[in-house]
Amino acid sequence: MKNKIKFQEIEIGSKEWDRVVKSSLFYDFYQTELYHSLEVSENEKAILLHGEYNSQTISLPVIIRKIQNSEYFDVTSVYGYCGPISSHDFTQLLDEFVQLYQTELINFFKRNNIISVFSRLHPLMNQVSFFLNFGKVLGINKTVAIDLKEPVDIQRQGYSRAYKNQINKLARKGYTTRFLELDEIDEFISIYYETMDRVEAKEYYYFKKNYFLKFLLNNDFDSKIIIAENELGEITSGAIFTITNKIMQYHLGGTKNKFLVDTPIKIVMDHARLYGSELQLDYLHLGGGVGGSDEDSLFRFKSGFSKDFFQFSVWNLITNEEKYNDLVQQNGVKLEDFPNFFPLYRAR
Repeated sequence: MKNKIKFQEIEIGSKEWDRVVKSSLFYDFYQTELYHSLEVSENEKAILLHGEYNSQTISLPVIIRKIQNSEYFDVTSVYGYCGPISSHDFTQLLDEFVQLYQTELINFFKRNNIISVFSRLHPLMNQVSFFLNFGKVLGINKTVAIDLKEPVDIQRQGYSRAYKNQINKLARKGYTTRFLELDEIDEFISIYYETMDRVEAKEYYYFKKNYFLKFLLNNDFDSKIIIAENELGEITSGAIFTITNKIMQYHLGGTKNKFLVDTPIKIVMDHARLYGSELQLDYLHLGGGVGGSDEDSLFRFKSGFSKDFFQFSVWNLITNEEKYNDLVQQNGVKLEDFPNFFPLYRAR
């Protein structure tokens, strides 16, 4: 007789969340309990949907949101690159386990009046195979990574000629880099806010000081802020980097407006690359552009460091087609006006 699937709904505050994540074959900080606790809003609920079967596991972290003016809910994922994690490579999971787990997911969604599910997937994890014949996986854009397994001089050869020249010029002008001390966090936040003002970022991106402190002082993953200083010792630029499972991620960063012409963020990225190489990590993942574009200035900036690109995809699932269409109609949204927006009823 085959074993039955064990399906758990693990909430924040349970020690099980961390245990499950850290026992997976591969995970990043995006799947951790700490990061979900920072991302979930007051009227939302973060939960880890965990399945076990014949010594194999699959876990999907999600955030459940109420749909305004309705009795229904939908699911989204944290900002960044999340998606499911498992005890084995997704291509090696038992077919019957995948089918049983997907059935449990559908049952959970229907039990909880969840009519649509959206998750950003991790470009460096082979998650797409899990979603075959289960909703839709859509390729959005490319992300950029530096292969830290290569010798450091080979890594640098992947920089554009302009970047090499600019980094050398910054060194000649007296720019240096170092790790930020915790008592300097207010200065980094000020630089970050100044950058968000400059790019006219949405309110969501103006994280409070407590967010940065919890992000830096946690037991779930390692994170550091690398800064660039000019010859006078003034902090000009900086960025947060995380380290989890041989992967270094660029998370948030910024540059003071008056130093933009020098682009000191370039030596911050270079410092991170060298630090990751010292730690014998596999990749420094810089991420992609804004709004799913491979043509915007942010993607062009990142691709100046490497031409090692990965595919960023998202997963969409509609669990109640009738109610989904009703909400789209009620909100007066047309697919032709928002062809890539999901769920469509939230387009306005």
